[in-house]
Formats: sequence, C-alpha cells, structure tokens
Amino acid sequence: MLRVFIVDDSRIIRQRLASLLSDLPNVEIVGDAGGAEDAVAAIRTVKPDVVTLDIRMPGGSGLDIIRPIKNALRKVVIIILTNYPYPQYRQECLDKGADFFLDKSTEFGKIPEILELCEGAWFAGRQ
Repeated sequence: MLRVFIVDDSRIIRQRLASLLSDLPNVEIVGDAGGAEDAVAAIRTVKPDVVTLDIRMPGGSGLDIIRPIKNALRKVVIIILTNYPYPQYRQECLDKGADFFLDKSTEFGKIPEILELCEGAWFAGRQ
C-alpha cells in the first residue's frame, strides 16, 4: 500500500484529491492538513510514502516545510501541487527536495500517473 498525506489549505482540493486517489488500487490516504504547522507534526507521526503539498497556506509556506519533511522522512516523495506554477517557485521547490512540481489547474490529473511510478521500480529504489 502506498501511503499518501495531503496538505492544502483548500478543503475542496483535499476532498477532490482524496476522491481521485481513492479510486486507485494500493493507495491509502493516511491523513491531511490545511496548514503548514499541522502538516509537519502529522507527517512525522504518520510517516507517509508520498506527500502532496501546496505552496501557499496559513501558518507558513509549503516552501518552508519541504526540508523539515525530507529531514524527518528522507525517502518520502513530495509532490508540489500549486496554483502558483512560476519558474522561480518550481526551481526553489526542487532545490529544497521536492520530487515533482504540478500546476493544479492543468496537471492535477497527472497525480495518479506519478503514484504509479512511486509504486513501481522508481519508488522501490528509494526504500
């Protein structure tokens, strides 16, 4: 089972993503958070395999919590999912350790494909 944690300040986005992922075999939603502070503590406790992370949230930026998440769970896959797909954000996220950077408005549907990659050989090599 691939364990996924969703972080986004929009409850609608969290629900939409959970609904999309619930149709996938071998994917389990292990939690969600609407803010940066709540997310880091919960992620450290739950220890998911994958985290979807928004950039702009109350209580801190997703940019600020990429490294703490990676430090706590070195092998976790971080998927940035944002309405702010600017090149400077993309580069900063990837430099801080994010594995993927997706535009919510045009690339939301790529998440199942990425999770399939995570389930396959690419993810197995991170174990």
